[in-house]
Amino acid sequence: MTSHATRHRTALIVTVALGAALLITALLVGRTRVEGLVTTLPEVEGAPVALGLAAIAGVVLFASATVRGIAASRARARRRALEAVRSGDVSCGIRNRELVARLEELTRPGGRRPELPARFTIVADDAGIGFWSGGRRPRRVAAFPWREVRNIRADSTVAGSTSVPVAVVRIRRDGASVELPMMLRDQRPGRYALTDAPFYAVVRAWKARHRVALAAEGLEVPPVTGAIPIIRSDRPAA
Repeated sequence: MTSHATRHRTALIVTVALGAALLITALLVGRTRVEGLVTTLPEVEGAPVALGLAAIAGVVLFASATVRGIAASRARARRRALEAVRSGDVSCGIRNRELVARLEELTRPGGRRPELPARFTIVADDAGIGFWSGGRRPRRVAAFPWREVRNIRADSTVAGSTSVPVAVVRIRRDGASVELPMMLRDQRPGRYALTDAPFYAVVRAWKARHRVALAAEGLEVPPVTGAIPIIRSDRPAA
């Protein structure tokens, strides 16, 4: 049976193929104008090769922009849909290899393998924390009730040449204890990962929900961690 993620990938491939076909058709239709423009240019050896490479590069860039545009549109639609029906904190996560590997460790033998899109949505509500994919009709990929969450902390990882913060959620399920490193995405244009105050605000909100949920079930509440003091070189440590 074809999975939802497989159908989504197929739709993306078909859309990109159609876009590339339209671009090539437009180039063929405007061939006369292009040839007329080329004849007015000074003669340079290898011009046909350069023109062909430029056309290929244009198709690749167009296809890449189309895929990114579709993915961004689906992410926005998914976020709006979840905010309308879920009473919780909605954030955008960035898929990474370590997170995918850790999620697979938590999958029971014979269970369905989690399939995260490149940009997925994280919902932290009264029930727990869950990962969602899809578009206007979101689909939950994985979910963890708060009683399975052992602790939540802030850490960092390296993305390219930049160090970015990650929210690390430790899950204990069926005897396995696994840490899920979640890189959060900044929704502002031109930004990549969520950093600084907005990032820590999300982590604090998750911790607060975790503590309230455990207390409501009569379970042990993790201790509140205070701010780490900054030790400056001109002042000895206490």
